[in-house]
Amino acid sequence: MRISVIGCGYLGAVHAACMAKLGHEVVGIDVDEQKIAALSSAAAPFYEPDLDELLREVQETGRLRFTSDLSAAAGSDIHFICVGTPQKKGENGADMTYVDAATIGLLPYIASGNVVVGKSTVPVGTAARLANLVLDAEPSAHLLWNPEFLREGHAVSDTLQPDRFVYGVPGGSEEHPAVGLLDAVYSTPLTAGTPRLVVDLPTAELVKAAANSFLATKISFTNAMAEVCEASGADVSGLADAIGMDDRIGRKFLNAGIGFGGGCLPKDIRAFMARAGELGADQALTFLREVDAINMRRRTRVVELSRELCGGSLLGMRITVLGAAFKPESDDVRDSPALSIAAQLQLQGAVVTVTDPKVLSNASRRFPELQYEPNSEKAVQKADALLLLTEWQEYRDLDPYELARSVASPRILDGRNVLDAGKWRAAGWTYRGLGRP
Repeated sequence: MRISVIGCGYLGAVHAACMAKLGHEVVGIDVDEQKIAALSSAAAPFYEPDLDELLREVQETGRLRFTSDLSAAAGSDIHFICVGTPQKKGENGADMTYVDAATIGLLPYIASGNVVVGKSTVPVGTAARLANLVLDAEPSAHLLWNPEFLREGHAVSDTLQPDRFVYGVPGGSEEHPAVGLLDAVYSTPLTAGTPRLVVDLPTAELVKAAANSFLATKISFTNAMAEVCEASGADVSGLADAIGMDDRIGRKFLNAGIGFGGGCLPKDIRAFMARAGELGADQALTFLREVDAINMRRRTRVVELSRELCGGSLLGMRITVLGAAFKPESDDVRDSPALSIAAQLQLQGAVVTVTDPKVLSNASRRFPELQYEPNSEKAVQKADALLLLTEWQEYRDLDPYELARSVASPRILDGRNVLDAGKWRAAGWTYRGLGRP
């Protein structure tokens, strides 16, 4: 198939490379000339495991190219809309500027029988509105919605071997002509057994928002239980293990920590609440306000625990923050709880050093007032306390006996509950976890 991908940010760049890997002829289009130059050189402008190698591989076949000229979409059979939907400034709702601009810009290049496929996470009702624009431009074209379910750090495998496909088509009929065309695009994973579901447009739009809201709720539920465990002397890790054995609940996403961040969960649940309010269904999602509040409260709680760990005062304490990305295997610092905590600690008088294997350049642009050190061995020298806030494997593997020789005081706050508390305490460390005695 001949495919165009409009928007070559995180979603679009991965999608374009993976579609070429599946054997299609792909052109990736973006207005950002620097991004296009980087991708054309097989160097993604963000960190994602295996992506640079995949870009080199498929570009050598000649099946993938990148350009800033939207007219390059002409001649494609399928057009994927993969632009961002950030949170509006000062509001909870999603900013649809980029989705609307991409769709309107594409209209002159849509030919008879073409399919426009939305992958961006959008407020319910967007697809029907954009479908009318597409039909006005080309009555024989189709618009459907095919939400993405990528996890940062696993995006390439999640695209090539997804756990499901959801097609949203007008009326939700399997007989819709666009269904067969999209099946041809995804023929390799479909043949390998990936299940797919055909639904109507609004259902497809709701899938990603609902899924992210459910995951956010599980995370915040566990963090709420961590607060109760701290008050009662219970262990949230054992509690999570016990309730996770119930197959109606499951163990995944029941890990207490500093809360969720990134470019999806926080803005998606807020946009979901905003759209529900516009539809008159705001009361149905009032629980998400508490989910969001619990999540934000975790950051304040970590600052409080850090103060306790340091003997009651942060003033002048040298604190090293291990990890700044919102999750490991990513260089994304959007709404990173780790960076937010580091900034709050500094505001309260601590001398904060942040280290991370991938994100320091991005982090320094967002929080230039913090001190950054790429070498973790240097970062921990003479520290009064360590805070493990992003669970990169290299931090999980730290030797507490060896590390104790580098710090001024062996104190650590395990913000992800990934360390062996017994081992660290045996090595002489004052260990503090979240929701753990």
